[in-house]
Amino acid sequence: MNRRHSLQGRLGLWLGLALTLVWLAAATATALLARREMTAVFDSSLQETAERILPLAVLDIVGRDDGGVTQHLSANRANDEIFTYLVRDDQDRILVQSNGANPADFPPWGGTGFRQSATHRFFNDEALRGSVRITVAEPLDHRAKAARELLIGMGLPLVVLLPVALGLIVLTVRASLRPLRGFLARLAARNARDLSPLPAEGLPTELAPLARTLNDLLDRLAAAFAAERSFAANAAHELRTPLAGAIAQAQRLQSESADPAARTRAAEIEATLKRLARLSERLMQLARAEGGRLRLDRAADLRPVARLVVEDLAHAAPPGRIRLSLPAGAVPSDLDPDAFAIALRNLVENALRHGDGGPVEVALSPDGRLCVANGGPPVPGEAVGRLTDRFERGGSDRAGSGLGLAIVAAIADRAGGRLTLVSPREGRPDGFEARLDLPVA
Repeated sequence: MNRRHSLQGRLGLWLGLALTLVWLAAATATALLARREMTAVFDSSLQETAERILPLAVLDIVGRDDGGVTQHLSANRANDEIFTYLVRDDQDRILVQSNGANPADFPPWGGTGFRQSATHRFFNDEALRGSVRITVAEPLDHRAKAARELLIGMGLPLVVLLPVALGLIVLTVRASLRPLRGFLARLAARNARDLSPLPAEGLPTELAPLARTLNDLLDRLAAAFAAERSFAANAAHELRTPLAGAIAQAQRLQSESADPAARTRAAEIEATLKRLARLSERLMQLARAEGGRLRLDRAADLRPVARLVVEDLAHAAPPGRIRLSLPAGAVPSDLDPDAFAIALRNLVENALRHGDGGPVEVALSPDGRLCVANGGPPVPGEAVGRLTDRFERGGSDRAGSGLGLAIVAAIADRAGGRLTLVSPREGRPDGFEARLDLPVA
């Protein structure tokens, strides 16, 4: 497979790149948001520490006899302090300081609130009308370390999951294109005489038009061959009388000639003419078998034909788009099943094409009434009567030839049925419904 021109390769590549970029963008946004939240949490802890220590420091300082003497609070455990603090008076004299506090790191009093230097983040608070002031400090390295650990914790899963996700994308794209490979395999397995439509079940909606176009091409080829068969049948019919006369002349020549060689040659001519006569008879039988009669001499159940046509159309439509309702008992009719299939297909395709995207209701009643209904804006009354005209589309801008309802109307007329178009649907303010009354045995 040429990866440069492979649809599977292109889809996998672009989906992988898109997923990678989206993931990186999401990780970056998450990291920035998390860092902002971390800053808020650390600031809250800094402020809460100051608010908890300040009342205790005030009680300790007020009860002292040796005012102005700095008191050091030693750590209870041998660990590094994250928060350090100084308690000062309004003359900037240190009254209390934590064990790990370095007065050189603390800036002069600048009022209550948050401050920041090149190395620390501070929070200032005061009590007793500013006579007791506390400054709690946190090293910025501590916050940077926490941010790095957060980024590493978020990045490591991405490093592991991203290749797995890319592999799943490749497998998913390959599985999604499996119906296309099956379609191509069925096409390659066809012989030169099989011009029936190719089943396109499971094909993506983007590729379904390709299958429909190919099936249309097969239909046109079949029509061309049918025209050739029709010509052959007509020619065979026209040759019947001359052949009969030629056989009679060969038989007469054989009976009247006394020359054995002439009689032998006449017998050979007679045998050849009879083979040609039999061939012309077979061509006429083939033409009759492939003729366009709409009414047959026997009745057949229409339900299997309706089920087959709807299933075929459902393969190229979204799931649940077509809803089929069939009676429990048989619906016998002498209408040619091919003609019935053509009419049903045109009605359903017309509903799919001009509907609003909702479900298409297909119902066949025991009395032979076929109803195909779809949602959508109602068709004006003056336009409904013209829809059965050739190339009439009722002002719709949807794709179509405008022959679907004309074909159904022609089948109904030749088969002794009746086509009724209703818009809006009965009991509803919108929609379109086609009712085809079929001859029932």
